[in-house]
Amino acid sequence: MLENERIYRQGHCKADVKNGRVTSVSQTALVDEECLAHRYTHLSCTKVFCQPWQKCIDGACVCKLPYQCPKNGSAVCSDNGRSYPTYCQQKSLECLRPGAKFSNSGPCTEGGKFTVSLYGNASAEGLVEVKLVGQDQKTFLCKRSWSIREAHVACRDLGFLQGAHSTHGRFQSPEHLHINSTQCLHVHCRGLETSLAECAFTRRAATGYQGLAGVVCYTGSAESRANASYPCVNGKHIAQEKACDGVDDCGDQSDELCCKGCQRTGFHCKSGVCIPREHRCNGEVDCITGNDEVGCQGEAELLSPGMDAGAPHLDPLRVWRAVGVQNSNSTLSSLLEERKRIKSLLPVLSCGVKTSRQARRKRVVGGKPARVGDFPWQVAIKDDSKITCGGIYIGGCWVLTAAHCVRASKAHRYQIWTALVDWIKPNAEIVVEFVEKIIVHEKYNGTTYQNDIALIKIKKPLSRKQCELPNSIPACVPWSPYLFQPGHSCVVSGWGREKDNQKVYTLQWGMVNLIENCSRFYHDRFYKREMECAGTDDGSIDACKGDSGGPLVCTDDNGVAYVWGVVSWGENCGKPEFPGVYTKVANYFDWISYHVGRSLISQHNV
Repeated sequence: MLENERIYRQGHCKADVKNGRVTSVSQTALVDEECLAHRYTHLSCTKVFCQPWQKCIDGACVCKLPYQCPKNGSAVCSDNGRSYPTYCQQKSLECLRPGAKFSNSGPCTEGGKFTVSLYGNASAEGLVEVKLVGQDQKTFLCKRSWSIREAHVACRDLGFLQGAHSTHGRFQSPEHLHINSTQCLHVHCRGLETSLAECAFTRRAATGYQGLAGVVCYTGSAESRANASYPCVNGKHIAQEKACDGVDDCGDQSDELCCKGCQRTGFHCKSGVCIPREHRCNGEVDCITGNDEVGCQGEAELLSPGMDAGAPHLDPLRVWRAVGVQNSNSTLSSLLEERKRIKSLLPVLSCGVKTSRQARRKRVVGGKPARVGDFPWQVAIKDDSKITCGGIYIGGCWVLTAAHCVRASKAHRYQIWTALVDWIKPNAEIVVEFVEKIIVHEKYNGTTYQNDIALIKIKKPLSRKQCELPNSIPACVPWSPYLFQPGHSCVVSGWGREKDNQKVYTLQWGMVNLIENCSRFYHDRFYKREMECAGTDDGSIDACKGDSGGPLVCTDDNGVAYVWGVVSWGENCGKPEFPGVYTKVANYFDWISYHVGRSLISQHNV
């Protein structure tokens, strides 16, 4: 932490967000109103994972170029009549040029086209019919497996971009329907597809007209807005009680992304998102925090192809897809599985995982020194003859630290010491690296300590193709400020002084808790977007002078360590109500990736 006498009176505390608040939801205890002001949707990658054909830029999922997709895959056909090498490439082009939707797997053929239509006299509601590629007749969809997520896809397919209003209505009965002989198609979607052709189909007998699926698409009419007091980001209105139930009633997920808790039908991600309960332990990580796939041994159910838990039992030997009727012995996976397969081909980083674990210690100051390997991302910054600050290795040739620790013009004077635990009696594992350049955040304010973050690039020896730091493992760089919540226990480490200002020569560490908002402690000097607070109720664990630039590391449920904060400033080391203040690294993900290269630090939402 910085010296106690550094007290900053300038700057303004960020008040609670007012504009954009949805006052009509203030009575719903499950909804976080401040979060609502950010207007998050399924394209907000601080809250959700992007699709494999998208990438996360500045908090939003944007289209990849086709060549950025994995090359492995099967050919698919678009409804514009063009064939593409992979499903990902087709979706990438559709993302860039909306309108050319997926039609079927395999190359395009003459006269083959998937269609969806409504049976009835109304243009926005009716029973849903589809014509699969390779089939001459239209087929109705089954009601039993039909839900609002399939209804959203059907309505988007028909041109209603806000999705469905309801799956219930007074639908016209087909005059030609034979009650006991009609067959229908079960369909299963994730809910964000642009065409029903991308969903999984299974055939079974219908129980007459009452067993067929219908939909009322959202048109914004007075009827659809009746009793709908929850405003979705896409302009749609839904009933207030439908928020935070794990069901995407809005059609853009905006009713499920700002939840303090979930209703019974939803599973609560630690990031404040409600997902369908059947997505828990389904073999695919849906929460960005990963807590939906933790402790799942023995919990995952065996599912029919392409179906979630809770769906009706279907005959696995009669799987239909948008490509048409498959051979009865075919076990071809649906595009739901293809999407998961594409995700498995995306780059995976090796960061934030180490073999050794520490027992809890009560304080950074005092206690036994850390062992080599306890903090393989911790580095020391040496300026001439002494260790002045800490730093965090994030991969490649790059170290993260605080802006107030370094000067770009002094790069030649600094050394980076890795694997150091005692700088009076240096251990044998130490490697000393020299500095090539320093990048200080261009908006760093030395008075308020806003944007107190900097990057150090290590010199690469001519004999190496890339930087190699023995005994070092990079910490992962967080891309979302919702990965860890207030109350989460994290580790701070460094060579900072003890409370009585005594020098420390061995690496010390301790557990601190994230604090929701430090404005009550530091009033007009704490900036919630750029800063994070951490400490303990009694102040016994804290960073202090000399720890600056070092890591505040938080570990997720899967044991992956993220550099959540960089030690920045504070007052009165180790005293109650004076927690340490850290630069919030997630706020600088795009700035870091711009300088070090996105592929170096982007594991998710690449």
